[in-house]
Amino acid sequence: MPLPAPLTGVVPPVCTPLTPDREVDVRSLRRLVDHLVAGGVHGLFVLGSTSEAAYLTDAQRRLVIETVVAHIGGSLPVLAGAIDMTTPRVLDHIAAATAAGADAAVVTAPFYTRTHPAEIDRHYRLLAERAGIPVFAYDIPLSVRSKLSPALVLDLAADGVLAGLKDSSGDLGGFREVVLGARALPGFSVLTGSEVVADAALALGADGAVPGLANVDPHGYVRLYRQVRAGDLDRARAEQERLCALFAMTGAGDPARMGGSSSALGAFKAALHLRGIIDCPATADPQIPLSPDETQRVGKHLAAAGLL
Repeated sequence: MPLPAPLTGVVPPVCTPLTPDREVDVRSLRRLVDHLVAGGVHGLFVLGSTSEAAYLTDAQRRLVIETVVAHIGGSLPVLAGAIDMTTPRVLDHIAAATAAGADAAVVTAPFYTRTHPAEIDRHYRLLAERAGIPVFAYDIPLSVRSKLSPALVLDLAADGVLAGLKDSSGDLGGFREVVLGARALPGFSVLTGSEVVADAALALGADGAVPGLANVDPHGYVRLYRQVRAGDLDRARAEQERLCALFAMTGAGDPARMGGSSSALGAFKAALHLRGIIDCPATADPQIPLSPDETQRVGKHLAAAGLL
């Protein structure tokens, strides 16, 4: 479908269900999409960090986009991550996403090599020139080692290079600068990637939220979004606090034996499995799976939140 300008609402970064053999579980992916649609979400973002895009082969990435686009049938916009190290590789991913029917591409700064802000600027300008679909910047310095400055983002937006920003930087002050600057840029969408301060970002003027936890509880984030938009900040704060308690599931994994990504993504998938939405909680290699005891901890968080 045509991408709304600006894109607003809750746009979950869709998990990628896998089989025990670590192939894309197409049937579970369709059920997950149905679960998100039933939760009232406003769009879908595939192949982001929560989708484990960095762990998937190019063929698996294409299969994910094709499956979601075909299943959603144009009823919601589908954004696809085109995440790779350099401009030519990102352009290849955008071409594949476009062919599969994605409505927009979400792109980080280049990574692996150290890049100057002028090179990041050139990266996005080249992408916008050649992409053929709208491009969103994805600010996630923890993964790419570069922080997108508010000035750079707003300059690119003013020149029509970027359709929006998905901010996972954790820099609420910088995020506010973008929100304030974007008021003069009708059509530019500012989205927070935070699970735990979504209410604050929305109250600051963010157009929407892209929280990984929305895979598990889309209804909660949609309620939160609607409450902030209605000015019911007390209820929004209470909903956010409930979601913060649920988000604590991401610490279920033992840090002595696994990284934070294994714990967080493992928790999301364990929760979806326990709720009967996906068939298998496997995460992509080389991530370490949750143990039965760790999965039980996830279940306790779901029960406390009224989801199990």
